[in-house]
Amino acid sequence: MISDFQAKTAVLTGAGSGFGLECARIGARLGMKLVLVDVQQDALDRAAAELQAAGAQVLARRVDVSDAAQMEALAQAVQERFGAPHLVFNNAGVAAGGLVWESSVRDWDWVLGVNLWGVIHGVRLFAPMMLEAARRDPAYQGHIVNTASMAGLLTPPNMGIYNVSKHAVVALSETLYQDLRLVSDQVGASVLCPYFVPTGISQSERNRPADLVGGPPTASQLIGQAMSDKAVGSGKVTAPEVAQAVFDAASADRFYIYSHPQALGNVQSRMEAILQQQNPPDPFAAKPEIGEQLRAALRAG
Repeated sequence: MISDFQAKTAVLTGAGSGFGLECARIGARLGMKLVLVDVQQDALDRAAAELQAAGAQVLARRVDVSDAAQMEALAQAVQERFGAPHLVFNNAGVAAGGLVWESSVRDWDWVLGVNLWGVIHGVRLFAPMMLEAARRDPAYQGHIVNTASMAGLLTPPNMGIYNVSKHAVVALSETLYQDLRLVSDQVGASVLCPYFVPTGISQSERNRPADLVGGPPTASQLIGQAMSDKAVGSGKVTAPEVAQAVFDAASADRFYIYSHPQALGNVQSRMEAILQQQNPPDPFAAKPEIGEQLRAALRAG
C-alpha cells in the first residue's frame, strides 16, 4: 500500500505505450520519479520527452525484459539513480494467437520471455531492493503490480500460448502476495487482469526480435490476429481508466484489478466446472455467434 506517491519512484515496463505510458503520466502528475522501460526506442524517447516536459525526473532505458542481464543492469541503474523503487509495474507484454499445437518453439520463447520472464525478472530483482528499504525505514511503503489478463483466469480457444503466459503471471502474483505477507507489512502486490482495452498489444509483432521470428503465420494465427484486432480496437474501457485503477489498487492494497468486472461471470462458470468436475464450459455461451464464426473459419481451412 502506498498512501502518498509524491517524490516516490516508479519503475514501469512497457512504458512507451498503453497502460505503462498512462501510468507514467499519472505518476508524473503525482510528482513521482519515473523509470521508463521499453524495447521500442522511438516510443520510449517520445514518452521520456513528454514526461520530462511535464516536470518529472526520468530515467529511460531500452530493455528487453526477457533478458536477465539487461534487467539486472536496469535494477542497478535504478538503485544508483533513485534508490529502491516504491512502485514497480511489471507491465510489458505481447500477444499471439493460434491453435496451441501450431505455436513454434520461437513463438513460445518470445511470448513466455516477455509476458512471464519479464515479470519474473522484475520480481526477483526489485522485491529484494524494496524489502531491504522497508527493513531500513519503517515509513517505507512499496507495491508491485504485475500485468496479467482476463486470459489468466479464463482459457479462450485459439489463444493458448497467451493464456499459458498469463495464467502463470496470475499464479506468480498470487504467490508473491502471500510470500510478501509472510515477511513484511510494508510491501504489497497486485495483479492487473484487463480484458479488451485499446492499446498497442495487438500489434506486438512490431517488436518481435528477428531471431525469434518463426515461419509464415498459420491460418489459425491469422484468424486469431484478426479477432484480436477487432476485439481490442472496439474496447470501450480506455487505457487511462485502467491506469487509474492501478494507482487506486496500490493505494488501497487491493490485489485483483479488473478493467471489465462484468467478465467475472465467465470466471465463475469456469471455477464452478472445476469444483463440480465438469468439462470446461462453452467460452462463447454469452456470444455464440463469435464461437460459430471461429469454428467455421478454422474448419474452412
